[in-house]
Amino acid sequence: MEETDAPDAPEETASRGLSGMALLVAGAFFMEYIDGTVIATALPQMALTFGISPVDLNIGMSAYLLTLAVLIPASGWIADRFGSRQVFTVALAIFTLASVLCGLTQNVPQFVVMRILQGAGGALMVPVGRLAVLRSTPKSQLIKAIATLTWPALVAPILGPPLGGFITDYASWRWIFFINLPLGLIAIFAAWKLIPNPPRAARPPFDLFGFIASGAAMLSLVYGLELTGRHDASWPYMILFLALGVLALAVTARHLQRAEQPMIRLGSLKVQTFRVTMGGGSLFRMAIGAVPFLLPLLFQVGFGMDAFHAGSLVLAVFAGNLAMKPATTPLIRHFGFRKVLLVNGTLAALSLLACAFLTPQTPGWLTLAVLFFGGLCRSMQFTGISTLAFADIPQSDMSYANTLFSTAVQLSIGMGITIGAIGIRLGERLAPWLGLGDLPGIAYRLAFVLITLMSLLGLLDLLRLPANAGELVSRKPRPGRAKAG
Repeated sequence: MEETDAPDAPEETASRGLSGMALLVAGAFFMEYIDGTVIATALPQMALTFGISPVDLNIGMSAYLLTLAVLIPASGWIADRFGSRQVFTVALAIFTLASVLCGLTQNVPQFVVMRILQGAGGALMVPVGRLAVLRSTPKSQLIKAIATLTWPALVAPILGPPLGGFITDYASWRWIFFINLPLGLIAIFAAWKLIPNPPRAARPPFDLFGFIASGAAMLSLVYGLELTGRHDASWPYMILFLALGVLALAVTARHLQRAEQPMIRLGSLKVQTFRVTMGGGSLFRMAIGAVPFLLPLLFQVGFGMDAFHAGSLVLAVFAGNLAMKPATTPLIRHFGFRKVLLVNGTLAALSLLACAFLTPQTPGWLTLAVLFFGGLCRSMQFTGISTLAFADIPQSDMSYANTLFSTAVQLSIGMGITIGAIGIRLGERLAPWLGLGDLPGIAYRLAFVLITLMSLLGLLDLLRLPANAGELVSRKPRPGRAKAG
């Protein structure tokens, strides 16, 4: 018992293989993220099995996202109360078991219940895994660790739909979930070996009112946003849920500011680098979240391409994401966070705008170049913003900051898809008014203009960063300081 509960020193953890732990957590993230998107192309076959229409199966995707939204705010308290290793391992087990049960379901009610259980595992797996890495990572290695943790969020939405289509065509939709069983068992074993087990912090009693209020806010906002993205959306219900979400969010913020022992402490927002990544950074994450939704629609619906051709083009974004990873740390160390995020953010916005000028006649090599370049820029920006968020946060406050950050990321991703859908609707109405109605895919191309403007708006917040923002993470060790230490 003494050996199991002994704290791991950060230096010792790093020497034993921080990269192994970061890769494990990133792999778990990939399982969680891809399960949110992989069933999109399998919906017709699943609907045929259940004897319903594909549209009615959207509730399975919504239930998963809503469960994540409600439970993520409590993840920090749970991790500190029961230990990162134990919670992460149990979350993996819940997620893996629920995946198998999803593949065994015979009707929609069973499937929805299993998706809720799967969402409960994912809600703990993602923030608790990130927290374990953040707590065990020296500031000098934070960029590399965050770069490892961010690639699933960039890659999964792009690989999910074609992977789901491939499995459905050549096997069965049930294997989308069964494939998680061997992966989950390997991850559970590795988690018990690699995730450190620091001494459990003395946590205050569970903030029940804060949990209920934040859960109601997230539930109402995410569901209201999900309604917005539907073609058959009921505007009164959408407005009602969004209004309830905003009201509950205001009540939550007031409670968290006044409560003696709140579930989430807002003190991290006093740190400028964290505050900027929550503001302008969220706008950029929304724009990123819209890209995997808009690109396939642009190519398939707008330009009339088949699914395989469209999927092959979108893989260029994935290639750009991977190609940028080795250069991320050297560039940030050489130029600093502020310069990299401003210059690269501008290039990322231009890459989004370039998508608005693609046509069916655009040469294939040029389309691939635009998508590859966009993948490069968005990968750098996503990693830079995510690293800067925790660059100046003290280790003692990592749990609260991580919970707040995870909640913001979940909302941003959901809102990104909604913004993409709203952009398409606006494009459909603006195209005739602008005299562009005859251009192929114009509604989707105008949607790219909208998310370009959103990403540029996020850059305005980054202008407030000082030149030495995140210096503890981005600077190279100096000989003088090394000796002094």
